[in-house]
Order: sequence, then structure tokens, then C-alpha cells
Amino acid sequence: QLQLAESGGGSVQAGGALTLSCLVTGWILDYYPIAWFRQAPGKEREAVSCIRSVDGPKYYADFVKGRFTISRDNAAKTVYLQMNNLEPEDTAVYYCAAPHATYTDYVCDGPTRPEFGSWGQGTQVTVSP
Repeated sequence: QLQLAESGGGSVQAGGALTLSCLVTGWILDYYPIAWFRQAPGKEREAVSCIRSVDGPKYYADFVKGRFTISRDNAAKTVYLQMNNLEPEDTAVYYCAAPHATYTDYVCDGPTRPEFGSWGQGTQVTVSP
């Protein structure tokens, strides 16, 4: 069973940068796409980015395109989210997630919450004006 743990959150001023990490254990990471979601108070959890198990198009929500970059290091069992030019609207708890099964790269076409069965506990990102 997969276990995921996020780290790297914190507080920055607008225009700053943070890199989030998602450590994935319990199974070989190579076979899983991994997504990042975020949830602000009073709002729905929304997909931010997604990276496939096999090299291919990465998913980025429109509101982060050009600012965020997702990457993975399977040997390190880690998926990263580099966040640049942060805005106050980026303030949220950020979660990484894995789908219910391997070989499901299609979830990165447009990630939705029900497709993902394994979640981390989240890491807080706060961006001040």
C-alpha cells in the first residue's frame, strides 16, 4: 500500500518561490503517475499538476502554467513541485496523491479527486502580499 508524505511548505512573500517534495513509499514509484492538489479554506480541492509514470505531457492547471514545474526522481522515491512567482491566491494546503492502480497515466489528462486513492497529509503554503 502506498504512503505519501509532503514537505517543503512554508511562508513566503508574493513573488517568492518554494519547492515541495512528495516522498512515496510502499511500492515502486516508477509505475504510478503522481498529482499535486491544493485546497484553500472554504474552497474545493483542486488539481495543480500531474506527472505521468512514463515521459509524456505533464498536467498544469491554468492558474499555475508558467510558474510551477513538476518533476520526479524515481530512485529517490520523490516527486517535486517547484513553485515560482507565488501569489497570495496560491495560499492553500498542498497534497500529493497517487491513483488507485498502476499504469493509469490517463489521470494526468485532467486529474480529479475520485481517481486518486492515496493521499499525503498535506503541507501548508502561505503567500503574503
